[in-house]
Amino acid sequence: MKKGIIILFAATLGLAACNNYKKGEGDLQYKILKDEGKEKIKEGDFVKLNGIQTVEGSTNADSTLVNTYDNERPAFFPINKSMFKGDLVAALKMLGEGDSASFKLNLDSMAKYSGQPKPAGLKSNYATFTVKIEKVLHKVANEADSTFEKKKREFFETEYKGLIAKNKANESAKIKKYIDDNKLEVKSTASGLQYIIEKPGNAERATLTDTAVVDYTGQFTNKKGDGKINVFDTSNEKIAKEAGIYSPMAQYAARPLVLGQLAPGFIEGVQLIGVGGKVKIIIPSKLGYGENGGGPINPFTPLVFDIEIKSIKKGPVGGAVTLPPVQATPAQ
Repeated sequence: MKKGIIILFAATLGLAACNNYKKGEGDLQYKILKDEGKEKIKEGDFVKLNGIQTVEGSTNADSTLVNTYDNERPAFFPINKSMFKGDLVAALKMLGEGDSASFKLNLDSMAKYSGQPKPAGLKSNYATFTVKIEKVLHKVANEADSTFEKKKREFFETEYKGLIAKNKANESAKIKKYIDDNKLEVKSTASGLQYIIEKPGNAERATLTDTAVVDYTGQFTNKKGDGKINVFDTSNEKIAKEAGIYSPMAQYAARPLVLGQLAPGFIEGVQLIGVGGKVKIIIPSKLGYGENGGGPINPFTPLVFDIEIKSIKKGPVGGAVTLPPVQATPAQ
């Protein structure tokens, strides 16, 4: 028993040491997690990075505002002049290619200089950024801006093409993994849509000119870093809050969707059931957002939708939306 207590105490001390941040410029606090010893980032450079931004809530656990790993899309960040002492630019200048670190930035300063209000109901006045520098395009001294802008475009295009190729190669495996991990027994249509009818509903079926009023939740096949389902859009307020995508501007209720103006896989899924029916569909990218993607949806990304039809209105209905709206579009 005594040995167990000593081990627990030592582990607690180790954790506390890991949580110690050093003082940087302004209100910046930092903790270098990995240092590859390469040339540090400087003003004018162009950076590819992955990162997680969190804030500490007063009544619950940390809230994740951005997670590029969940989106499977790294961020591309131009290193401009700092807006204030201890901002993210100042933090990134402490790193080089391959490095990783955790930074705490003052939310009041971020709100003042960005013009974006800080989140409400916080326990701490700091946002935590945990980042990994994937690649750095360094601007050479005295290099013409036009020359470097061309290099940036070529750099971005090369990296983005790599992302597309990786997604295309991995799409089938992502779908299989989702089905296997969730132990789903799916059926397939001739087009390649996979589905599970949970409730068939009545005999009525929506046609392309009809408006289907539906409750739905759209998610990616990969789980989030916290193990939760990776929701990108929903008509359900509770699910939106749990997924961290809630917006006070959104109307959370069954939404009228003009069927003929939706993605082919979504159309086919809705037509599998009648009013009162529920269906889970797994849409391959060829029946969804394809090789171009859209919003937070990357090229060649399979999607999962849970759909319940509340009613079918014959012909388009005024005020109906044409596509399942997406909640957030990460900056490129």
